[in-house]
Amino acid sequence: MDVKSRRDVLRMFTNGVYVVTSRTADRYGGATVTWVSQASFRPPLIMAAIRKDSNVFSCLSESGLAAIHVLASTQQDLAQRFFTPTRVSDGQMNAEPLREGKTSVPILQNAPAYVECRVRRIMDDLGDHVIVILEVLEAECRQQTQPMTIAESPWQYGGYCPMPRLKSRPIRATLPVQNEAKHHLTDL
Repeated sequence: MDVKSRRDVLRMFTNGVYVVTSRTADRYGGATVTWVSQASFRPPLIMAAIRKDSNVFSCLSESGLAAIHVLASTQQDLAQRFFTPTRVSDGQMNAEPLREGKTSVPILQNAPAYVECRVRRIMDDLGDHVIVILEVLEAECRQQTQPMTIAESPWQYGGYCPMPRLKSRPIRATLPVQNEAKHHLTDL
C-alpha cells in the first residue's frame, strides 16, 4: 500500500474536534480528540478513540466516567489548550473554567454543549488508540453553534501509522504557527 495515498485518504474522513475530560479521586485528565461518533440510539452510545498512554484514558478507565465537549468552530484556542498535559488549579483546567458535572466529571464552562457518560466497554487490543464505548447519562446544549471540524481547523490528524503498526509512539505535535496553512497533529 502506498503510505502517502493511505494518509491522504484517511485525512479526508470527516471528524469533529472535541475535548474529553475525566477525573479520579486525585487526578484530572483532558485531551482534544477527533475520532468520536454516535454508535447507538437505544441506549444512547458514543464511541471515541483515545490514546492508550494518555492521562485522560487513565482517568476514564479508572473512574468509569467522562465528558465529551462539543467545540464551536471559533474555539481553536480552547482545543489547542488540551494538546498539552492537564493542569488544574483555581477552578480551571488548562486555563479553562470548569465545574463539576452531575456525574462528578469536569465540565468546561466555555464549551457550547457536552455529554456526561459512563464507560460501557473498552477495546484496547487493536492499535495505538483504544476504542471506548460510552453511554450518555446527561447532556446539555448551552448554545446552538457550528461545531468545529478538523477540516476547517489549521490541524491535520489521521492517516499516520508507521511500521510496526501496534508499537506505541512518543507524543509529537506540530501546533499552529503563523504563515502556515496546515499543521500536523500526528500523534496526540
